Amino acid sequence: MDISIVVPLYNEEESLPHLHDWIVKVMQENKFTYEIVFVDDGSNDSSWKVVERLSLKNPNIKGVKFRRNYGKSAALNQGFVAAEADVVITMDADLQDSPEEIPELYRMIQEKGYDMVSGWKKKRHDPLGKRIPSRFFNMITRKTSGIGLHDFNCGLKAYRHAVVKSIEVYGEMHRYIPVIVKWAGFKKIGEKVVQHQARQYGKTKFGSGRLIKGYLDLLTIIFISRFGKRPMHLFGTLGTILFIIGFGIGIYLSIAKIFMSQYKMTERPLFYLGILSMILGVQLFVGGFLAEMISRSNHDRNRYNIEKMINTKLQNLSEPDA
Repeated sequence: MDISIVVPLYNEEESLPHLHDWIVKVMQENKFTYEIVFVDDGSNDSSWKVVERLSLKNPNIKGVKFRRNYGKSAALNQGFVAAEADVVITMDADLQDSPEEIPELYRMIQEKGYDMVSGWKKKRHDPLGKRIPSRFFNMITRKTSGIGLHDFNCGLKAYRHAVVKSIEVYGEMHRYIPVIVKWAGFKKIGEKVVQHQARQYGKTKFGSGRLIKGYLDLLTIIFISRFGKRPMHLFGTLGTILFIIGFGIGIYLSIAKIFMSQYKMTERPLFYLGILSMILGVQLFVGGFLAEMISRSNHDRNRYNIEKMINTKLQNLSEPDA
């Protein structure tokens, strides 16, 4: 199979029929063999019924429906698990990503040898309150990751099959997938200017809360990319440095006490600073050790409660209902 198109969606009942027809038109014109993987992230409208209806007339559709809303990262990750084609394309369900970009993205993967190609919405139709934070996070991510992309969070991306089977996306990490791909060892990451469509139906899912989440996730991805597999290197190093500083202060005060009998070291702020440094040093060291143990035994990060599926054999790793 040539292409798997993964479409995460949340309350997009009006857009889905148009998106489906547009994708099918592009696939037929270019004679691609394909599948469309719709992942319903717990929609509370009729989105899943639309997916079911579309699947009745198009056997190339796969569907996964979460019982509740987990977020875009969870939907993408589950779509990656279900995808089977040589090239995997992700796109948003709101018609702001154009399926007309798919053939060139496919060729960049298959003919130019890219492991991943990220879309760049050079001219955006989003409100200013969404564009400014996006530019800020893109700039910071570009500098910290060393990946020269302009738009890390563009929903329109293409991946080699091996890439999506080698990465894990969780939390809100869909914003930083190129960093995760690089961290997984795939070096050839490219970019393509893509057309950005104005939203036709519904309303944006972007809210002020995403600014805070974006900042925290940026710190997380920086930590994970450098210390995710070796947290002891960070916490252990910091802990050791603090302990040595505190221990050095203790030795200095003890020597001062020996040679100056009237010296009251417990009355000096330096004494308490030394004690605090040693305590924090031990805590950071132990924290690093525990993080190291957890990172080596965590197998439950991507467990989602799937309610329904269409034409897919995904294992339902359900969590208990609250």
